[in-house]
Amino acid sequence: MAKWAAAMEMLLLVVVATVAVAVVVAAGAAPIFFGTVPSASCCSSLKAQQGCFCQYAKDPMYASYINSTNARKMIAACGIPLPNCG
Repeated sequence: MAKWAAAMEMLLLVVVATVAVAVVVAAGAAPIFFGTVPSASCCSSLKAQQGCFCQYAKDPMYASYINSTNARKMIAACGIPLPNCG
């Protein structure tokens, strides 16, 4: 039973992280991919997800998006300090 509960907890964490990244990427897709200026809604989404940046940066599935030059420019353009994920 404990293994099942642990597996369900891990599945829930994966789903939550996937949804959160989808919101960030959907709201800010153009700035990440094309280097355009982020919209107010993109910045709002980024600010809401700010606490998860390091988690995303360390996840191989999302690291290339979060660690890209355009993503860093977008974060800075939104007035969000770049995280130190050391």
